[in-house]
Amino acid sequence: MKKKISRRGFIKKHSQIMLSISLASYFAIPMNVIPLYANDSLKIDNIHKKNDLTILNDRPINAETPPHLLDDTITPTNRHFVRNNGIMPDLSYNEISNWKLRIEGNVKNPKIYSIKDLKSNFEVITKSLQLECGGNGRAFFEPPALGNQWSYGAISCSEWTGVRLSDVIKSSGIKPSSIYTGHYGADLHLSGDVNKNALSRGVPIKKALDDNNIIAFAMNNKKIPLIHGSPLRIICPGWPGSTSQKWLTKIKLLDHVHDGTKMTGKSYKVPINPTRPGEKVDISDYKIIHSMPIKSLITYPETALNHNSLKLNVRGHAWAGDKSVKKVEISIDYGSSWQLTDLKKPINNYAWQDWQTQIIFPSKGYFEIWCKATDEDNRAQPFDISWNPKGYLNNSIHRIFTNINI
Repeated sequence: MKKKISRRGFIKKHSQIMLSISLASYFAIPMNVIPLYANDSLKIDNIHKKNDLTILNDRPINAETPPHLLDDTITPTNRHFVRNNGIMPDLSYNEISNWKLRIEGNVKNPKIYSIKDLKSNFEVITKSLQLECGGNGRAFFEPPALGNQWSYGAISCSEWTGVRLSDVIKSSGIKPSSIYTGHYGADLHLSGDVNKNALSRGVPIKKALDDNNIIAFAMNNKKIPLIHGSPLRIICPGWPGSTSQKWLTKIKLLDHVHDGTKMTGKSYKVPINPTRPGEKVDISDYKIIHSMPIKSLITYPETALNHNSLKLNVRGHAWAGDKSVKKVEISIDYGSSWQLTDLKKPINNYAWQDWQTQIIFPSKGYFEIWCKATDEDNRAQPFDISWNPKGYLNNSIHRIFTNINI
């Protein structure tokens, strides 16, 4: 019996064959690479838009930013992705004005701070910091992974103002036995049960003491909007965004790995060993995600550009979790050759790095532009996804296409 091929599968297969024939004089398309124009799942820019963001879910609210709208070095507030695990708290002016942060647990001197206390007791700093959802890129997993189907846009690099997390927890006298933090926020569990936390994650004490982590009360020189965690949140750059607790009310120092909501089970974890796509993994064989991997994004031009010149300026950003980016390369021949781009230094540690270059195309026609970044340890973005059951850490190369018409 012949295996039936879906209409979408037929289009993909037929399109690759025809495109391979038409472009054979220039380069060969690698096996299993589907031309972008034939893959409708990659065209995210025109579905369910609201205020330019792509809405993935409304309970809880989650929305991502199309890549071409992330062109700014500093991500504007209205183009910052939205990630929630629970229901946003309905906070009154009075509640926000009288907000309190508790530092407790495995410390010598538990303390309670108002936002005014934080500003007066600690150095106030401003930094441009990368923030990325651990599931960014989940939409491209095959077999599919459950969860919000983020494509490319659950990443940002806004400016955050606040005080150092390390300064605040040190002021309470961290006991030597402390190994982890636990973060708590005021968002509500989706069930509506006030006795349940929507999210409570934390980080190892070594990461918590990094001077780049901020307890923030301002975003892009203004008060943080409610949807982004007002009046107080943690920014823990380079690690999954879930560690950057919104609507922050409490930080606990712990002598054990935090066991809060979405710290146990399989949330924000990947298999310890490489996994065959679709394979089931025992809960004991998972590890908690720490630093995010090397990644890059093409922000100009927008995919599907019709261009009337052989020359095209291309630009974007690259970032590497706790690491720095060493280089960014571009290919227009499906990875057969690579062109080095001009890579800028970050504004500060944990900011993404801008890159740019000019491409000179060999002729008119259909071209894909691939972007590949390499970090300081010479780890480069892969061509394909390292599959895992929860759809985390997809850092495969970014691809767009353009039609050169001359």
